[in-house]
Amino acid sequence: MEREKFVGLVEEVLDSLPQRFRERVHNVAVLVEDRPPSNALRDGRRGLVMGIFQGVPATRKSVFDISQGPNHIVLYQKNIEAVCSDEAEIRQQVRQTVLHELGHYFGMDEEQLKDV
Repeated sequence: MEREKFVGLVEEVLDSLPQRFRERVHNVAVLVEDRPPSNALRDGRRGLVMGIFQGVPATRKSVFDISQGPNHIVLYQKNIEAVCSDEAEIRQQVRQTVLHELGHYFGMDEEQLKDV
């Protein structure tokens, strides 16, 4: 899938999140890259990292923290495409990955997110 189309799909997924959920997400950028750096850990469930949250979870932020820039979620397009057979599956995987990484933003750990 071309990057522009993939980014459009990501935007659609973000826009489809419930309003009350989106209102609680502050200062989080969503980026798309082809693949994670070669030193990234593999996800034990599928063997590939689909995305990652980088930043300070909302539950640990303090007004006294020095800003390190915006929190961000990176989606790895080629890894997502590698486990999907069509556009509908890509859309579902993007949604699942975004929700999973937003869970990290909200302070949830892998055990709490295992069913997301």
